[in-house]
Amino acid sequence: MRPLSEPADPLSPAELRRYGRHLVIPEVGTEGQERLKASRVLLVGAGGLGSPLALYLAAAGVGRLGLVDFDTVDESNLQRQVLYGESDIGRPKLEVAAERLREINPHCQVEAHAVRLDSSNALDVMAGYQVVVDGSDNFPTRYLVNDACVLAGKPNVYGSIFRFEGQVSVFWGAEGPCYRCLFPEPPPPGLVPSCAEGGVLGILPGVIGALQANEAVKLLLGLGDTMVGRLLLFDALKMRFRELKLNKDPACPLCSENPTQRELIDYEQFCGQAAAEAQAAGVAAELQVEELAELRSQGRELTLLDVRTPQEHAICRLEGSRLIPIQALGERWRELDPAAEIVVYCHTGVRSAHATAFLRSHGLEARNLAGGINAWSLRVDPAVPRY
Repeated sequence: MRPLSEPADPLSPAELRRYGRHLVIPEVGTEGQERLKASRVLLVGAGGLGSPLALYLAAAGVGRLGLVDFDTVDESNLQRQVLYGESDIGRPKLEVAAERLREINPHCQVEAHAVRLDSSNALDVMAGYQVVVDGSDNFPTRYLVNDACVLAGKPNVYGSIFRFEGQVSVFWGAEGPCYRCLFPEPPPPGLVPSCAEGGVLGILPGVIGALQANEAVKLLLGLGDTMVGRLLLFDALKMRFRELKLNKDPACPLCSENPTQRELIDYEQFCGQAAAEAQAAGVAAELQVEELAELRSQGRELTLLDVRTPQEHAICRLEGSRLIPIQALGERWRELDPAAEIVVYCHTGVRSAHATAFLRSHGLEARNLAGGINAWSLRVDPAVPRY
């Protein structure tokens, strides 16, 4: 495999001391480390996967590391996002990440892109980078990163995590299959819970992120067998790796010989037209937490429907609420009183918006609690635990 990075400036005495354990590896050596010094990697997301990715890529000597993120550090991040600490809560992730990475390796130039990546800016943000590493946690961004990489001819080092399981691959339309060859269509909105909804073992991002960093370095140096055309599956509970062979889809709209898509599209719509409709229905039938508190103080008879998981319900709940997880709602919605005034809630209001739209489509009077139980804790009753 041809290296993606070419040697540039020679290593300084300080760099020779720093990278000594790389320099004595025959496959890396001085020339390989100079390739890393000249390399340019874009990391999409500075969260669970992005934390170990950024740490190891900076430490390895990547010359320019671009970070894309627009979020701030939250207390719930600290269970797995090892870039951040207690004193960083509330600060922009990119600001904290840049400080930490410069402390780890002052020779690595950190370039912050404090934007929400979308179709209007993705290609511009990616310009100038040789490898893109996807540390995102949602389907619209994954499809966007894939499509932009195919159009720009860049490799996309992919990783995903959920609960105890992770996946790693390299999608590179010019050399093998892309993400769309494996997943031509996104799953129906609400079917696959996010990490915030379903949880993730805090150690898992470290395992998967380190594997992604390994693939990125191999691409830059032209070493070994990359994960192009292969999907690595990791099960942390069984401590087992499995590998699947991936083939290029001859009908892929992006990377086939006769592509039908030649530009970026609206990925929020592509991954969630139904979600957009559900959200619209939720907004039209939405209840703010302060309004719910007022109705309850007036003694209004309400059916509070919790559509989270039993594990979430055990952490905290609204008093008097009834639990029907959203996955079971399609079978159990008839258990609800059709004459009742129903207020549906979840963690942050996303799943409950889908549930509200579903119930209203079946003739029930349902409203979505905007912001979910998280907003209730923040704005109404701080005694309700947050998670």
